Amino acid sequence: MNFNTDAGIVLVVDDVPENLAVLHDALDESGFTVLVANNGEAALLRAAEAQPHIILLDAIMPGMDGFETCRQLKANLATRHIPVIFMTGLTEAEHVVTAFAAGGNDYVTKPLRTSEVLARIAAHLQTAKLVDQARSALDAFGNAVIAMTPRDGKVVWQTPLARTLMQGYMVDAELPAWLQATQLAHSQGLSHPPLTLARGARRLIFSAAEFSENEQWMIVLREESDTAQIEKLMASFKLTQRESEVLNWVIKGKTNRDIGDILGTSPRTINKHLEHVFVKLGVETRTSAASVALARIERS
Repeated sequence: MNFNTDAGIVLVVDDVPENLAVLHDALDESGFTVLVANNGEAALLRAAEAQPHIILLDAIMPGMDGFETCRQLKANLATRHIPVIFMTGLTEAEHVVTAFAAGGNDYVTKPLRTSEVLARIAAHLQTAKLVDQARSALDAFGNAVIAMTPRDGKVVWQTPLARTLMQGYMVDAELPAWLQATQLAHSQGLSHPPLTLARGARRLIFSAAEFSENEQWMIVLREESDTAQIEKLMASFKLTQRESEVLNWVIKGKTNRDIGDILGTSPRTINKHLEHVFVKLGVETRTSAASVALARIERS
């Protein structure tokens, strides 16, 4: 079912039929496709199914209220990117704080002025459109990128390649803590190393590419494997496969004895391979060899 229109899709959530009717007519006349829900549970289902461009959400409803509805929308990766505008009464000023804490993006007060509602919607749709364009460009070029909010460590959106790469890694366990540490370092004018998650011989590396104190952080992902790195070393320095394997373990800080145990050969044989590596890289020490190799790999 295709819900897309030029103006956009608006999901209106309110338990009062009269309110739904007024907003539906005003939005429909302005060219929007209007979806409605009269409770929180229905809103969650409609939002996940139709992917509206924006949600107008009543704060006070029986059963699941607007605040809990918003929290669940923001907890779901499929809907957390959708802007939420709360609708609250003039006498409910304390609800504004709760609305923003729940993940709301804006609010309008009742009785509603349709001109104000339309203006707020237009502003948020413009911002969302720019974000969608950026995401589409990243998708088109096959980039693995995620956007996270530093205040809670949640993934706001991700490109298809990022979603594929993160499958099988313990992302939820370590990514939020790394983001907090990176944010703290950034606030102090310091850098923080990328996060590396391992799965067998493969490694997924997260690097912060764009910082924002209160909004979204852009995180770039790249996956490496021992096999891929060994192939890069062979191509970059004209090494044999065994020489590349030895150098790969040297980069990881392993001793000749360690490498011999890993590769099933003697430390003396490993030392012979290293001598050939040193000549081909034009260096004299293990540290220099690791440094030269890493610099070349990071550029490639």
